[in-house]
Amino acid sequence: MHKYPVSISLSSYGADLVRQRGQLSFVALLAAAGARRIEWREELLTSEQPGELAQAAAAQDLECVFSSPLELWVAGHAQANSELAATLDRAQAFGARWLKVSLGYFTDTHDLHSLGALLNRHPVRLLVENDQTLHGGRIEPLQRFFDAAERLGVPVKMTFDIGNWHWQDQSALTAARLLGRHVDYLHCKAVARRADGKLIALPPGAADLHLWEQLLRLMPRGISRAVEFPLQGADLLAVTAAQVAALAHLGQAPVENAHV
Repeated sequence: MHKYPVSISLSSYGADLVRQRGQLSFVALLAAAGARRIEWREELLTSEQPGELAQAAAAQDLECVFSSPLELWVAGHAQANSELAATLDRAQAFGARWLKVSLGYFTDTHDLHSLGALLNRHPVRLLVENDQTLHGGRIEPLQRFFDAAERLGVPVKMTFDIGNWHWQDQSALTAARLLGRHVDYLHCKAVARRADGKLIALPPGAADLHLWEQLLRLMPRGISRAVEFPLQGADLLAVTAAQVAALAHLGQAPVENAHV
């Protein structure tokens, strides 16, 4: 059975542990667990040196994504976030081929031409994710953004975070039907509501994996899918390897049932 590429968002190991150990310490673990891609988290960086992380990932044949909390569009501004160019450069310094940001405050008056010009001259590819906010985590503004970018040929793709739709009480399946063709990177997490009402990310159960299979059928085949749910336990390698194996097999061509 074919195995598709799996990424690990380092936030999956918990902010405290990642800041304590440093992101470099997870490179060998991810490679040993069978991951193909590592997602550096800008908000969890401490004293790490970009070149050292880039070199370590390359030595293990891991591709890199750089995840930044930057919002692409700032309220009241027609141009894309003025920090985007520097953030693309920063992602490149970390060896990343992709930069992941959130949408921010996109309206129809925004200037996509200058965004396209910036992205066309930069080697790092831009991925825009649905986050957990009202302005950047709902289907409608994301659909307007990606449809407009597609019309103008702006080289941007989507990070589709399955779990984040819960924060805006929207259907991941509906989102996949409307946005699936734009997706290049799938963030995977199950979500549950605690007794106090707070939504939390969880590892997937059988029902979650079944849903994720359905979602993948609405997206380009073979896209990279990322763990972004808690990876915890005494044996982090075993825990990580098990989840990598589960995600690597999602999205296989459906098997036709024989008629008898």
